[in-house]
Amino acid sequence: MRVAAVLNRNGGALRGLDTAALAGQLEAVFRSAGHSIDVKLADGGDLVPLMRAAAADPAADVLLAGGGDGTISLAAGLVAGTDKALGVLPAGTMNLFARSLDIPLQIDAAIAALSTGRIRRVDIARANGRCFVHQFSIGMHSKLIGLRDRMEFHSRIGKMVASTRAALAMLIRPPSLHVRLDMGEAQVRAVTSNLAVTNNLYGEGRTLPFADRPDGGQLGIYITRARKRRDLIWHFLNMGIGRWQANDQVEIHQATEVTVTVGIERRRFRCAIDGELCPLATETRIELLPGALAVLVPDDR
Repeated sequence: MRVAAVLNRNGGALRGLDTAALAGQLEAVFRSAGHSIDVKLADGGDLVPLMRAAAADPAADVLLAGGGDGTISLAAGLVAGTDKALGVLPAGTMNLFARSLDIPLQIDAAIAALSTGRIRRVDIARANGRCFVHQFSIGMHSKLIGLRDRMEFHSRIGKMVASTRAALAMLIRPPSLHVRLDMGEAQVRAVTSNLAVTNNLYGEGRTLPFADRPDGGQLGIYITRARKRRDLIWHFLNMGIGRWQANDQVEIHQATEVTVTVGIERRRFRCAIDGELCPLATETRIELLPGALAVLVPDDR
């Protein structure tokens, strides 16, 4: 295998590491497994051009991305629909897509597992032309990200503490949006505090929301009906123990395509795509692309 690797030095787990030493370790392990590999270290503004150059390298079979879900989402969008595979080195805060792929979360173990891995095909989703591997969301989640990003933190633990503070602040004044969902012949109207459209359904019993089956062939559509503070607290408690289908504060649908139309209040909100804040359009068309993404996974998965 010929591998082009890009490591985001700003990824949560990489901020406190010697990334030059990590790059050397990555090269040594992959070369000892019989692969050729070229590793680039990215800082801030050079992440996108380095990732694009690696994805466009005709000699590379795999684009290996090191970072959080936003970095992985960027890389996935560049190779989706091609024969080039995505390798995921989990170096973020939650690493949700890596969890879906059963990639070890400890970096040394992930490097070893990927160096002897195999290629499989999984689904990817697209919102108004932008690919995502985990979820598109509006409401509480995007507001939480906006509040958190105004806080100062310098580590993965600091980011988690900031997220908790942002969640508590959000409960004081939760968002409320009027949405219409068109799913083929079905139409749903709702007033919601949060809407999430996910690349496959969340697994039950998980303390973090991620898909058990990354090739399940369905978008998960989660409409949070809770809007009062008491109901929202109950909703968060259910989320904390991984109760989705049994959570009466959430309405769940499945589809391969959905168009989300948001009322005039959208002007006060942004959406979050794989944890990155983006402008919120009045109308967002979201579609699942089954098997459109080749990924490098541990050989026993």
